[in-house]
Amino acid sequence: MTAALIAIGALVYTAWLLEVVLSTGLDPVQTYVSELAAQDQPFGGLFRATDLAAGSLVFAGAAFALAHTLRARHTPRRPWTVIGWAGVTLFGAATAVDSRLPLSCTPTADPECAARETAGLVPATHTAHAVSSSLAMTGALVGMVALTLAARRYGLLPELARFGPPLVALELLATGWTLASVAAFEAGNGTWALGAGQRLQVLFVAVWLGLLALSLTREVRRSRNRDPREPRDPGRTPDPRSAGGTERPEAVAG
Repeated sequence: MTAALIAIGALVYTAWLLEVVLSTGLDPVQTYVSELAAQDQPFGGLFRATDLAAGSLVFAGAAFALAHTLRARHTPRRPWTVIGWAGVTLFGAATAVDSRLPLSCTPTADPECAARETAGLVPATHTAHAVSSSLAMTGALVGMVALTLAARRYGLLPELARFGPPLVALELLATGWTLASVAAFEAGNGTWALGAGQRLQVLFVAVWLGLLALSLTREVRRSRNRDPREPRDPGRTPDPRSAGGTERPEAVAG
C-alpha cells in the first residue's frame, strides 16, 4: 500500500508539467510553480486540486510506513528510517496544506502584485503559503537524505541505495539555485531564472519518490521469491499485511 500511494502521489505531484500544453500565461523560467495555483489564474483550481491530491497520497503512504516502523517489535529500530519517513510524512502534509493557502496573485509576473506583497497589502495566505512551502521542502530534503542513507547503511532497497545519492545531490543543487533566486528577487535584483530552478527542485523530489516506490515494490517481490530455507537478513520481516501486500514497510525501507 505504501508503494502504491507514494507512486501515485509522485505522479500527481508532476501535474505542473501540464503548463506545457495549457495556456497559463506564465513564464516557466521566471515564475514560481505555486503561481500556477494562484487564485487569479485560469487553471488555479486544477493545480490546487492536484497539489492537494499529491500531498494527501504521499502523506497517507508515508504515515502508514512511519506508524509500522515505530510499532515494529521484531526488527531493530533504525533511526535513519524513522527520520526519513517522518520527513516524507511532513512533506506530504505540508504540500496538502499548501494547496489550501494559495497566493492571491503572481508576484514574479505582476509588478503590482509584487508591490502589494512588499507593502504587506496582500492576504495573510501569502505568508502562510511561504511557511507551508518551506516546511514541505524541508520535509522532502530530510526524507530524501535520511531514507537514501538508510538504504545504503542498512543494506536494503538496492535501487534507492544506488540511484538515490545522485538524485539527492541534484536536489541540493536545485534547492541552492532556488534559494539564491528567491533572495535575488526579494532584493529587487531580478529572478535569476527562479522558475527553472524551482521546477527542477520539485521534479527531482517527484523522481526520487518514484524511485522510492519502485524500490519498495521490488523489495516486496524479492521477499516473495526468496527461498524460505535460505538465511534472511535479520532486519527483514516478511508480513503479508504490509505495504505492497507482503512485507512491512519498515522492513523494506531499512
